Amino acid sequence: MFKRIFNIVLLTLIPVVPALSQENYRDRFVQISGIVVDENLYPVSGVTVISQKLRRAAVSEPTGIYSLTSTPGDTIMFRAVGYKRYHSIIPEDFPDRSCTVDIVLEPDTIMIEEVTILPWRTYNEFIADVIKEKEEDPVITYMNDNIESIYVAIMRSGDPTYISPQNSYRTSMQQNYDMMRNRNQLPTSGLFNPLAWPKFFNAVKNGLFRNESSSVPRPAKVIEPKKNKTRERKNNSSKD
Repeated sequence: MFKRIFNIVLLTLIPVVPALSQENYRDRFVQISGIVVDENLYPVSGVTVISQKLRRAAVSEPTGIYSLTSTPGDTIMFRAVGYKRYHSIIPEDFPDRSCTVDIVLEPDTIMIEEVTILPWRTYNEFIADVIKEKEEDPVITYMNDNIESIYVAIMRSGDPTYISPQNSYRTSMQQNYDMMRNRNQLPTSGLFNPLAWPKFFNAVKNGLFRNESSSVPRPAKVIEPKKNKTRERKNNSSKD
């Protein structure tokens, strides 16, 4: 009698043990980690790693490394822009606490034809737009006329502040010539130029430092040597 009861109890407990073991596997957590690379074995960053059972997600680092918590029997999905999706399934009877899964993603590139966008919907609209006479903006027209009139007025007025391209070129060439002429020498100064002093004194007399107009310079006076009066007297006496 006792053996029969023992056998009945043993038979009833046998199917319960695998069920308990499966529940233990389902309740356990597994740490999933690895690296995501492309076909050339370069790491892929920004890959979204999703656990469908736990509804958790992680993103791969710039080095391609990722880490995510999952459970046995879970499906891990890898998604990235420009690559095909990849799925990895963890077995139900996976015994370890951690798992390494390295993924190689394949590119998912779709070649499309080149599209040229034009502002015309039909060919007739294009012809009509080309033939149509375009109206000029009156503001821009007035501005161009004013600029042209100002340019002509400056050219005719002889304003000394206006620097023509010819004068600018002549000045730059003169500076280069002076630089080559005075090479390896002390720079020249106008203080030692005897011809510049008469012009300076003439400008001072015309009001250079008195804010007066000196546009028309006066001719410089030439200093004549003094005559010897004794010689003139001797010459006159000899003539007599």
